[in-house]
Amino acid sequence: MLLAENRKANFDYQILETFEAGLVLTGPEVKSARAGQIDLKGAYVTINAHGEAYLEKSYIAAYKPAKTAQKGYDPNRSRKLLLTKKELNYLLGKQNEKTVSIIPLSVHLAHNLIKIKIAVARGKKKFDKRESIKKREFERSKRQIM
Repeated sequence: MLLAENRKANFDYQILETFEAGLVLTGPEVKSARAGQIDLKGAYVTINAHGEAYLEKSYIAAYKPAKTAQKGYDPNRSRKLLLTKKELNYLLGKQNEKTVSIIPLSVHLAHNLIKIKIAVARGKKKFDKRESIKKREFERSKRQIM
């Protein structure tokens, strides 16, 4: 079940590879994410010197039905990602490349666990974006004619 999607990612980036990772959340964050109150716009993944991956600048709203207010809750805090050592080492090497970014694509439920799909991506130039728009409009007009 899809909880959130980064729709601009396919337009702004050329996706090279994808990975699936676990997402470490607190209890109220899990409830809020299951309610679909999560936003991946502008989010990215970093890997620190200790070999741990973190999701940066993602927004998960505070869980509204909670009777007690969550004091000191930061909806934009860094959240740890769970990956294998092999994947982390590979992503660390890719992170050090100049033109490559690691971005989140979607957050979904898999066997009652919240997983995130991340991608190694390269930013598109302006002319590549124009080409994507032309291709999308051509497909749309083709479907309307059919």
